[in-house]
Amino acid sequence: MSELINNQSKQKQAALKSLIKRLHEGESFETVKQDFEASFQDVTTEEITQMEAALVEEGMPVEEIQRLCDVHAKVLGGSVSDIHGGPDLTEEKGHPLEVLKTENDRLEQLISEEIMPYLEQEGNQALLMLRVGLDRLMDVKVHYNRKEQLFFPYLEKKGITTPPKVMWGVDDEIRDKLNALKARLSEVDVTVPLIKDELLSVIHDVQEMVFKENHILIPLLKEKLNLVNFIDIADASDEMGYVLDVKPAQSFRGGVASKKEDDNVLKDDQVVFDAGSLSVETVNAMLNTLPLDMTFVDKDGHVRYFTQGKERIFDRPKTILGRHVNMCHPPSSVDVVEKIVNNFKSGKKDHEDFWINMRGRMIHIRYFAVRNKQGEYLGTLEMTQDITGIKALEGEKRLMDDVD
Repeated sequence: MSELINNQSKQKQAALKSLIKRLHEGESFETVKQDFEASFQDVTTEEITQMEAALVEEGMPVEEIQRLCDVHAKVLGGSVSDIHGGPDLTEEKGHPLEVLKTENDRLEQLISEEIMPYLEQEGNQALLMLRVGLDRLMDVKVHYNRKEQLFFPYLEKKGITTPPKVMWGVDDEIRDKLNALKARLSEVDVTVPLIKDELLSVIHDVQEMVFKENHILIPLLKEKLNLVNFIDIADASDEMGYVLDVKPAQSFRGGVASKKEDDNVLKDDQVVFDAGSLSVETVNAMLNTLPLDMTFVDKDGHVRYFTQGKERIFDRPKTILGRHVNMCHPPSSVDVVEKIVNNFKSGKKDHEDFWINMRGRMIHIRYFAVRNKQGEYLGTLEMTQDITGIKALEGEKRLMDDVD
């Protein structure tokens, strides 16, 4: 029985790929759509994912699948389903998928109520309302960014890479169109008829993305992500922000108690940070790779650490470790050092900047108060950097230098 199911699945995948390839080769949309409706009553998100991945493996560029993405959605139409049962997570208050779906509902509402009615009007009032509507639609960038930064990484960790790449590419096209349209609306001689086609085009793209998220992405996330993944996404969502006044009705824990925030510790040669963990070797190499010198002085004024990069600005022999910071500076500078530290300890300041010319180079010296989550002073971080090259930068550089 399982062999029969596998064969049927493979046949279905081959047929789906054939339809998409016909579109790729320029066959008319209506002909392909008719053949699809005649052959398939339903198609699942899993099958769409497998189909796109298979096309990439066969050599079709991701950009080409991205170009055909809207056509895929139109061909599949309302035929996308999820064969897996379970609760509807888009109805669970505070769940990241409920927030994603609610934002999509608000985007649809914004388009239908605050933009479309004014496309059929002319004059300054209609133009003003379209500017307001477009400004609100620009919020979709936050929606896309949260999707790309919080949801996509979990799909990629589970080996699902093609749908995120394709969807991200379409998101970028929508962002570019929105930026261009906003610039057009700022021109002095713009009128509603002049920008109507451009606005309809970007509205179409946003609505198509709403469809793809609701009918392809959300079922895929529901199937592939677990409760812990969704809790982590919910915890990070506030920092990323929401759109169109959408805010979770309640914090999402999925019935699980809040995770205890342990102090960062060393476990199995891994330094555990607020976001991720690294081996001791990697941390040391990473800090020494930074294009600057760093020195840390503890709350009692003793030198506890300094980086050892290739390009040193000031000498830092290991013999200074444990030495009081006042003994590491000439007597004429001690008063300044003490004032900096006292300001940090009292909370009067959080940083202090200096810059000096030294042997024809511009040196930037920065001091930062280091505090824990409770705001308690832990020590002072000194960062010294040669910024001569940075100050000389002009124009832009967007391409890599060629390497033989």
